[in-house]
Amino acid sequence: MNDRLYFMAAASFEAARRLEGWPDRRARLHGHSFLAQVRAVLPWGFAPFPGAEAETLTERLREAIAPLDYALLNDHLSAPTDENLARWIQARLNAPGIMQVSVQSAGNQGATVNREDQTHCWRRFRFEAAHQLPNVPPGHPCGRMHGHGFEIILRGAGPDAARLATAWKPLQEQLHWACLNDLPGLENPTSERLAAWLWARVQPTLPELSQVTVYETATAGCHYDGTRYRIWKERRFESALRLRHAPIADPRCRLHGHSYTLRLHLTAPLDDLMGWTVDYGEVKARFEPLYRQLDHHRLDEVAGLSEPTLVELLRWMRERMAAVLPALDRIDLEQTPGCGAMLCWESAA
Repeated sequence: MNDRLYFMAAASFEAARRLEGWPDRRARLHGHSFLAQVRAVLPWGFAPFPGAEAETLTERLREAIAPLDYALLNDHLSAPTDENLARWIQARLNAPGIMQVSVQSAGNQGATVNREDQTHCWRRFRFEAAHQLPNVPPGHPCGRMHGHGFEIILRGAGPDAARLATAWKPLQEQLHWACLNDLPGLENPTSERLAAWLWARVQPTLPELSQVTVYETATAGCHYDGTRYRIWKERRFESALRLRHAPIADPRCRLHGHSYTLRLHLTAPLDDLMGWTVDYGEVKARFEPLYRQLDHHRLDEVAGLSEPTLVELLRWMRERMAAVLPALDRIDLEQTPGCGAMLCWESAA
């Protein structure tokens, strides 16, 4: 298996900026609550002890962005766009193996720069709509007419958030306060079908489009890149732990706890009849036995888990889920928001 292990960190800062020469209100002095995020492959020994990698990376990120907090960004960058901020942070981040740095300048937009200096901008949109899935088995809850506050993320290799918003506008008018089943092409409006429907309408006018993401709920959704579907299902569990490798002076050697956020990612072919790759409900049901071992328990007492670090937890879960969820190819685990690790294998990215 081609396993890849990444650590993730996030830190926020408050700043003002002026985007000189932009043809809209962003040229005026304004401010944001920015969120910086980093993904890195860390070598053994980067952290003071096993289990401290994500927090150590977070500390390095906070050090890197400290000059930006409550500052005028134009004093540090001539053009403080989201992507240029990501590059600035990447250049000053004292950590090895940096794979990508992201900057979110508002709740609905941001940019990511990877180690090859490729930039992807994204913007999030929301619409309220009804739907039902006509081909599910009798008694399936999605067979009844119901509704969601759908959230969509358009991601592009280059275009700024304003161009993404322009591409989205006519779709918002079609989708908001509508029944998706009534729209041509969405007679079976699963997350996967909706993602492909959106791709077919945005990509011709925005060739730089690289991914469409559909949040059907806050805890489940689908990515589509024009070829491949990947769904995810999110769970949260409340657990206690003690890190036995932490030194006596470190509080993590004591019994403490986290509200963990877990995301299971699955890649599979589309079932033409059902219109989905894997049923979200089936993912939840198959994970449930493992969930019951983790939620409201001490992780350092879980059978088969040698040490409740993020790395060991990910490997423990992967080993036990391989047979019951064969389409699973990535697991994200955060112990605090944005701070955690990710294990990928097979074709996962």
